[in-house]
Amino acid sequence: MDIKTLKSFISVAVHQSFSAAARELNTVQPAISRHIAMLEDELGVALFIRNSREVIITSAGEQLLHDAKQIIALADKAKDQVKRAQQGQVGELNIAYLSSACLSFMADLIRDYSEHHPDVHVSLFEMTATEQIEAFKHNQIDVGFSRPLPTGIQDEFISTDIYIDKLVAVVGAHHPLAQYTEIALSQLQQQKLIIFHRDEAVGLFDDTIMLCKQAGFSANIVSQPRHMQTLLTEVAAGLGVAIAPHCISKLYSQGCHFLTLTDAHKSIATQLHVKSTNHSATVDAFVALVIANQPSIAKNMA
Repeated sequence: MDIKTLKSFISVAVHQSFSAAARELNTVQPAISRHIAMLEDELGVALFIRNSREVIITSAGEQLLHDAKQIIALADKAKDQVKRAQQGQVGELNIAYLSSACLSFMADLIRDYSEHHPDVHVSLFEMTATEQIEAFKHNQIDVGFSRPLPTGIQDEFISTDIYIDKLVAVVGAHHPLAQYTEIALSQLQQQKLIIFHRDEAVGLFDDTIMLCKQAGFSANIVSQPRHMQTLLTEVAAGLGVAIAPHCISKLYSQGCHFLTLTDAHKSIATQLHVKSTNHSATVDAFVALVIANQPSIAKNMA
């Protein structure tokens, strides 16, 4: 029992005519008759009562007609779903992101993507860089927004710069330095420093320490929070002064004051990561959307 045979059967049942069925299906009447005979032999029942004047469907034929229409509809739906899946129109998309770096643009990106791909189920996961690497390892996420990956695993991914950030100093609203809009890094020499945890951003941590040394002092680190929101809370509470990417100003930062560092010229990239072995059209469609929006994201984050 195949799709072609079932279509012949449905056409005969609808038109109550073998010749009309042959015309509809652009074939010859003997082919239609052969299909019906094959079905009746396979099922062991008569599907039609035939005479020289009419073709009458049997009760067994009525049942098959009901089921055959559903089978054809499912087959057509399957073909459509396969085509849409190939085009990235259906499926699932799991996206991880650093809230501190992506909060200002992530919602707009997902909204735009969902408008064009309404049948793709999107799940968002707020993850640190370390958590993203682990999630990629276990195929729990498809896309990650994070800092540049460790050198040892970069070959496993295709990474694209989304925007380039800069380091700033963050002081409490009542800190003596809060009266300024910009300072030299060397002015933090006597300060208790809060720096994002090295395990979560090796490059960011190491670059910060190197810049302090170039400014003539060793960083007096009193805290290494694993979340940027915690870093801001500690600054607002007066526990120290932070050196961090400017993007964290998009988080809840009441009680914090952001200062430009005139001598800390270090580029900090926020990147989009996908596995180099990715073969998902759903992921490809999202990546294409992100790349198309990259100039506006970079402009807004400048």
